[in-house]
Parts: sequence; C-alpha cells; structure tokens
Amino acid sequence: MEFSSKINKLLQLQPSGTVFTSSWLNRRGYSNELLQKYRSGKWLTAIGSGAMARYNDPIDYLGALYAIQNQLHLSVHPAGKTALLLAGKAHFMEFNATKVYLFGGDNEQLPAWFKKKDWGVEIQYKSSSFLPKNLGMMNYEHKNFSIQIASPARALMECLYLTPDNQDLVECYELMKGLTNITPKTTQALLEHCSSVKVNRLFLYLAEKANHGWFSHLQLNQIALGGGKRSFAKSGVYINKYKMTVPRALVQNELPEL
Repeated sequence: MEFSSKINKLLQLQPSGTVFTSSWLNRRGYSNELLQKYRSGKWLTAIGSGAMARYNDPIDYLGALYAIQNQLHLSVHPAGKTALLLAGKAHFMEFNATKVYLFGGDNEQLPAWFKKKDWGVEIQYKSSSFLPKNLGMMNYEHKNFSIQIASPARALMECLYLTPDNQDLVECYELMKGLTNITPKTTQALLEHCSSVKVNRLFLYLAEKANHGWFSHLQLNQIALGGGKRSFAKSGVYINKYKMTVPRALVQNELPEL
C-alpha cells in the first residue's frame, strides 16, 4: 500500500510529458533504490543517467527543459530564432525546424543526460551572460505545462549576439521587421542591461531601419554604445551613426524573396 501510494504521489508531482531528475526526487524522499524499483516495475523509464520519465510518456526537448528550469533551476531556455518561432514571430520565414537554439547563463552547462539523449532535433547551445538571466523572459504553454522562453525582443538580441559567424544579419533584419508590437519599457531595460556593444548597436540600427513606432520611445542616451568602429561584414557599408560596417545587401534592401 505504501509503495503504490508513494508512486502515485510521485506521478502527481508534475505534469505528464516532463522529465524527473533523480537529484530532485532524492530531495523529496525517493531513494535511488526505490527509483530503481519503479523502473523495474515499469512505472518509470530512464532517459539517461540521472533522469527519467513516466513509462511510455512521450518526452520532447521542451519537457526536458521543464525539469532543467524547475528542478535544476538553470536559466537554459529556447532562444534566438527558436524562441521567435515559438512565439509566432517568425512563421513567415523558412527555418530548419530540426535545429533548436538554447541560451543559458555564463557558467551553466547542459546536463549530461540532456546532451546524450536524441531529441529528434539538433541542439545549438550558447552559454553567455550578456543579458541578465530573468530579464525579458515569457511563459510558453506546451502540452499541459509551461516553460520560460526568451521574449521577442530578447530573442532578437540573442540572434544578434550570434552574428556574424553563426547568424545572418540580413535574416535578423527580416526578423526585426516582425517585431511591431514589443514593449518599449522592457526593450529599454534589455538594452540598458546588455553588456554587448555589438548587440546594442545592431539592434538600434535594425529597429530604426524597420521604422518601428516603439523606436521613438527609447531613450538612446541611456544605452551603452561604446566607442570605436566595428565591422560585421567584409566590403560592406559603413553606418556613421552607429560607427559600424554592415552587409551591403542589408543597406540596399537586396533581400531574398520569402
């Protein structure tokens, strides 16, 4: 009776479709020996060393992120183009749906069980502290649970953080054009707390170029733009206002047909 009562309690601890980490269950009185009995009895199934799920419960990478955020208390989250796609801000663009972008804090690493598991997608993980962990985040509802993802403004800044080597700047402009209704207050806070001069300069340039109404509400004198010139393209065009060189196609609007 106690055995069945305890497994029933465990199964009610969190929504289906999500991962249980062993360390989290251990802290709640479930020993590794007991968890092994649950796996033998086909109540739970291991998905790697230190993680498990309900038996026959389909788990995707978002269900794994639920545990990473809520049990391991890491700031790892869907970021960049992935977050924009989830938020419906990039539906007009052709993306490789099998590539998922995740960002986490400067010293945060993905758990080994997450990295070793085949989630059916290619995980691109970036560890950085160029933005505060909890600023500009939003809830995303998936199945019967929710996780934190980057808000559209933060997600665009994460895209820009990856330029020019791992993210196309012209594509960033197409994404920026879709951010018509973001909140100036939150965007201002993100820009003020952003430690990347590159991101700030590019974000402001693209927002101004897109002629967004919210751009006029930003207090540019409160945003750090650093000194000196920057280049983000070979044989590009120099933008004197922001002291940077950007791709010629971006300036001339020689953008690909979508």
